[in-house]
Amino acid sequence: MSPIIDEAGLRASTLVEALPYIRRFAGKTIVVKYGGNALAGTEGHDPLTLFAEDIVLMRLVGMRPVVVHGGGPQITALMERLGKKSEFVNGLRVTDAETVEIARMVLKGQVNPQLVAAINVHGNYAVGVSGVDGGLIRAEARDPELGFVGDVTEINPEVINGLLDDEFIPVIATIGSDEKGQAYNINADTAAGAIAEALGAEKLIYLTDIEGLRRDVADAATLIRRTTANQLDALVADGIIAGGMIPKIDSCTHAVRNGVNGGHILDGRVAHVLLLELFTDDGIGTMIENTGTEQTGTSS
Repeated sequence: MSPIIDEAGLRASTLVEALPYIRRFAGKTIVVKYGGNALAGTEGHDPLTLFAEDIVLMRLVGMRPVVVHGGGPQITALMERLGKKSEFVNGLRVTDAETVEIARMVLKGQVNPQLVAAINVHGNYAVGVSGVDGGLIRAEARDPELGFVGDVTEINPEVINGLLDDEFIPVIATIGSDEKGQAYNINADTAAGAIAEALGAEKLIYLTDIEGLRRDVADAATLIRRTTANQLDALVADGIIAGGMIPKIDSCTHAVRNGVNGGHILDGRVAHVLLLELFTDDGIGTMIENTGTEQTGTSS
């Protein structure tokens, strides 16, 4: 058999494998948090281009993708250029008045337009918004020691649903505001979880720079393919999950306990990782459910 026919057969079998998943997720809202670390990519491909292709394909097969993005590395880089040192407490950036303005500049002026432009290469699908638009993300100060770091108090789903109903892809920068208009830097993992809950999303997916959760960070063989909210609570309590991963896990476990059917932690540097997770039998990364049995090294 010729190589051309072999390649065509592989593509056909892949499409057939994807059909039940396309049918299952048609009309469902999928919230994807695209982390600033995922923008780093790996040698040989442009992660942003491939991410945009995945998001547009999801939209074209009838899904309702919502992109929530961070920009931590980009914020840190600009702060360093301006002579400011970043300080973190439990994975959250200490944010004074100047830092919140830097975060706003980076998220709304750099990362958000970059994502929107990459998606719109394939058509006029993406619309960039921030949490202050239409009162989308209401927030209040979390802790005086953290400065203008906000906790989400309310999500206005009408803003997002209006865009989805008009068949657009919302791309959301996570700057929120309180009732007086004070801006707050919102952890993007936390915001993504709150948005997924407010929308009654089918899935909440985090794209970052790790392949998933490991019991031993240094041992790839300890990758956790499937786990539950209760089991993750225990891993946090035991110190196995720590640092910047804590807000991600906290928001994910809260979401799956409050109506979101599944959470996923995936390596955004892997080519077409969203399609591999959503449209294939084997999946990739770590899947989090509200109930079930933890498995290591098995399908997600």
